[in-house]
Amino acid sequence: MWFKKKERFADFGKTKKSTSAMISEAVSRQNSWMARRRTAAARLLRKLGLFAKAIPSRPTAVKKTAQPQPNARKKYRVVAEYWFPILCAIAVTFMLIYVVLVPRCFVPKVPEPIINPVQAEAVQADIPTFDMVRIDAEGKIMIAGRWLPGSGVSVKINGKMVATEQTNARGEFVYSPSKTFAAGNYVIRLSGVEQARDSKEDVFVYISEKGVGNSMSLLMTKDGSRFLQKPKLQSGDLTVSKIDYLENGRMVVQGTAIPRTRVTLSLDNNTVGMTRVSDHKNFGIGADIGTLEPGKEYTLRVRLHDGEGNKAHTIKHKFTMPEMLPGDDTWYTVRRGDSLWIIARNFLGQGVRYTLIVEKNDIKNPNLIYPKQKLQVPIEKKK
Repeated sequence: MWFKKKERFADFGKTKKSTSAMISEAVSRQNSWMARRRTAAARLLRKLGLFAKAIPSRPTAVKKTAQPQPNARKKYRVVAEYWFPILCAIAVTFMLIYVVLVPRCFVPKVPEPIINPVQAEAVQADIPTFDMVRIDAEGKIMIAGRWLPGSGVSVKINGKMVATEQTNARGEFVYSPSKTFAAGNYVIRLSGVEQARDSKEDVFVYISEKGVGNSMSLLMTKDGSRFLQKPKLQSGDLTVSKIDYLENGRMVVQGTAIPRTRVTLSLDNNTVGMTRVSDHKNFGIGADIGTLEPGKEYTLRVRLHDGEGNKAHTIKHKFTMPEMLPGDDTWYTVRRGDSLWIIARNFLGQGVRYTLIVEKNDIKNPNLIYPKQKLQVPIEKKK
C-alpha cells in the first residue's frame, strides 16, 4: 500500500527547512539549469553555423608533424561549420530537378478524349448560335441552335421574348412552338439567360401569303446572308415592273421579289448590277450600259440569290428597244422603302446627286418622301 512506503514518512520528527533556504536552493538549481541550457544552445548554433565566426581555441603546443595545407584546412572548416545549410541546399536542388524533369520524362502521356466537332464548337462558343430555322407546312417556325451545355437560351422574335429553352450536355437546343405564325416578316435573335449575351447573327424569316412553299429563312451574317431555307418561287414572286433607258446611257430596272434577298441584273449575259430587295419586296437597279440600238431585241435576266450567291430563281425578260423620246427629264413614282439617295444612285449614277432631285421638285425635307409620290428626275444627255 502507498502508506507503507518509507519515504513518505522520512521527514517525520525532523526540523523543516526554512523558506529562505528553500528559495535559495531552488534559485541555485534554476541558475545551474539555465547555464547548461545556454551552453547546449551555443554548441548547437555553432554546429549549425549560425554564428558569424567560431570562437578561436587556445593555442596549444605545436608538434613537429606534417601539417595539412592551409586551403585544405579552410575547406574542412567550412564544411564542418556549414554542413546543415549545404545539406538543405542539396535537398532543395534535387527536389527542383524532380519537379521539373520527372513529369516530362517519365510520366506516360494520357491520350486526349475524342470530341465531336459540333460538341467542341458548342463548348467553346461564347455566344448563342443558329443551326437551323425552318418553316413547316403549318406555318410554325422551328429553331435549332447551340450554346454552353446546360444553359438557358431565350428566343426573341421581332424584339419580343417568346420562349426559353435549356441546352443539353452537348450544348444543343430545339424550339418547337405550337403557335402558327401569320404571313409577314420576322427577325429572330437568341440571347443567353445566365449570361446576357446576344447572338451576333440574326435570322430573317419571310412567311408568304401563298403558303409555306415559297417562304424563306435567311441567316444575316456580317458579310452578307445565307439561305437556311430556300424559297420555291411561284408566279409573281419575282417580277420586273418597269425598265427605263435614259439619255445618259443608264438603264433602271424596277421590280418586286422576296424581301432581303439579292437581285443581280444581266443584259445579254453581261452582268450590269446587283441590289438588295427591301422589306417591302421592292428593288431597283441602275447601271451604265452604253448605247442601245432602237428596234433591236435584248434579253434581260434577273437572278434571285442570297448574299453568298446561292441561286433561288431566275427570270428572263425580252424587250425591243424603242425610239428615244425627246426631253431631258424622266418621272419616277416613289415606292415603299425608297429614299432620294437610292433614286439618285439608280438614275444619276451617284447617290450624292440627290440634291438635283431636291431642287427640281422643290422638296422641303429630303428625308421625307411618300409612296406614290411622283418625282421629276433631271437627266443629263450623254455627250
